[in-house]
Amino acid sequence: MFRSIRIDAVLIQAVIAGALSFAHLHDLAEAAGQTGWKAWAYPVSVDLLLVAVWRRLRTERSGLAWFWFLVALVASLGANIATAGLLDLDHVPAWLRILVAGWPALAFLGGTLLAHTPDPTPETAPRTVPVVDRPATPDPTPAPEVSEVPAPESAPALLEAPAPAPVPAQVSVPAVPPALVDHARKVATEHRTRTGTDIDTATLRARLGVPEDLAGAIVAQLA
Repeated sequence: MFRSIRIDAVLIQAVIAGALSFAHLHDLAEAAGQTGWKAWAYPVSVDLLLVAVWRRLRTERSGLAWFWFLVALVASLGANIATAGLLDLDHVPAWLRILVAGWPALAFLGGTLLAHTPDPTPETAPRTVPVVDRPATPDPTPAPEVSEVPAPESAPALLEAPAPAPVPAQVSVPAVPPALVDHARKVATEHRTRTGTDIDTATLRARLGVPEDLAGAIVAQLA
């Protein structure tokens, strides 16, 4: 399916303006003594300089770019005004002949400077350091306090009952989140692949950055 062609008024206006300016530059160059193909080359030279300046101004608003923009604008605008009847094209003054004859060297200089002047060095973007989120380390559950059993009252030596054995303190095992266990399993697998041995508690604690008791609980679950 062919797309519908839409006529753009701005594009038509640009084509008309470009054609008229091209013709005026050609007529002025021909009146100044540049005949044949040379008269047709002058409009191309002016338009190419304008294009080079426009591309330069897109990336840099320097004084050099603005200077050559004014030079190309004066050359184009001056030719349009000169051919509007204000100048006798049959008797072109000598200074205008000199300007037209010297334009190729001036346009070549401007194009060379615009093309070979280095662009300003862009500022280096600050490097961002990625932040690695570590799983939250749960606080170990404090061990319950064990109250002391009071000794029985003194009795005669023959009827004295033996003292009860001390109750051993219960060691609490900290709760390990499942996500931390999965992460530790990946670390242990990578350690086994790289070294050929199972990971120990000290190495796992250093890799995960967790307390020693929590690392021991994780190793127990990985066994």
